[in-house]
Amino acid sequence: MTPEGSILSGEGLHKHYGRTPALDGADFSIHPGEVVAVLGPSGSGKSTLLHCLAGIVRPDSGSVRYDGRELTTLPDAERSALRRRDFGFVFQFGQLVPELTCLENVALPLRLNGAKRKAAEATAREWLARLEVDDVHGKRPGEISGGQGQRVAVARALAGHPRVLFADEPTGALDSLNGERVMTLLADAARDTHAAVVLVTHESRVAAYSDREVTVRDGRVKEPLAGL
Repeated sequence: MTPEGSILSGEGLHKHYGRTPALDGADFSIHPGEVVAVLGPSGSGKSTLLHCLAGIVRPDSGSVRYDGRELTTLPDAERSALRRRDFGFVFQFGQLVPELTCLENVALPLRLNGAKRKAAEATAREWLARLEVDDVHGKRPGEISGGQGQRVAVARALAGHPRVLFADEPTGALDSLNGERVMTLLADAARDTHAAVVLVTHESRVAAYSDREVTVRDGRVKEPLAGL
């Protein structure tokens, strides 16, 4: 049963890689506008949980529901379209396209969704300014710093106004100062657009930007005890 008011939920998720269990009956839910930090040690299953919730991989069993739709039974083409249209992604190393300028990188998902170049680039410029990197719009990813590149990646993820943003260790490759600035800008922009944010991290200082924390251990999701 989908938790009341949630935009995205997973229930009883199991996922094995070979004989190794990555998820072992994990449950998760998030509401619109909520930032939920998913904590856990390396190998605990937190990134696998994100990939299942985002429809990148199918769980072996269990249910993933987004906005009332069952994702696990959707054809690959429909899941790809959903990720392109409704979801945004920020990864540890940004994964910007090196041949494109920063402006073209941010505009790319808008163009893939059918926006005209001029309109897409105008929106991209607005988001680069919002993430405080409008001065790098004409540069390629290899010509800017890691902190700037991650802000460009956040701008790209949010430019299409996704309903759910998946951030997998978004500050893992940054120093503490750049990491805190990226998280401040990411959290503020996501809340302004009422996007739900699934934030995978192993750092408590990053999790502090969330509204709620859950911990993945041995493939299961554990909520903190009330009052602790």
